[in-house]
This record gives sequence, C-alpha cells and structure tokens, in this order.
Amino acid sequence: MGSVPQKRMMINSGLMTIEDLADYLKVTRRTIYDWVKHNKIPAVKLVGQWRFKKDKIDAWLEGQSQPH
Repeated sequence: MGSVPQKRMMINSGLMTIEDLADYLKVTRRTIYDWVKHNKIPAVKLVGQWRFKKDKIDAWLEGQSQPH
C-alpha cells in the first residue's frame, strides 16, 4: 500500500525504474532487460540501476509506430 504513492511520484518525476516501465508498457521486466541489453530502448544507468526518462520513452514509442 505504501509503494503506490512512491511509484506515482517516480513516474511523475519523469524517471521510471524497470518495474515502472514494465507496468507502463505492459510487458515483462525480462523484456525491458532484453531491450536494454540490445540498446533497443533509451535508458540511463544511475548508481548501478537502470532508469528511464518518461519523455524519452514516449518519443521512442512514437518512433516505433512509424513505418520503416
């Protein structure tokens, strides 16, 4: 129950954890790790943990929906 406000705060601050991003994109954490490993998604590593900027993720999503 205490983690919900913290999770909202993390997303509202613009930085998401792997778990936040998996929830946001409706994919598994394993999928996120795979994308990070293969440089398929914009990410930053802060103090040994992956973080994702919501605006960069939203822009990345827009790019994914464009025809290649």
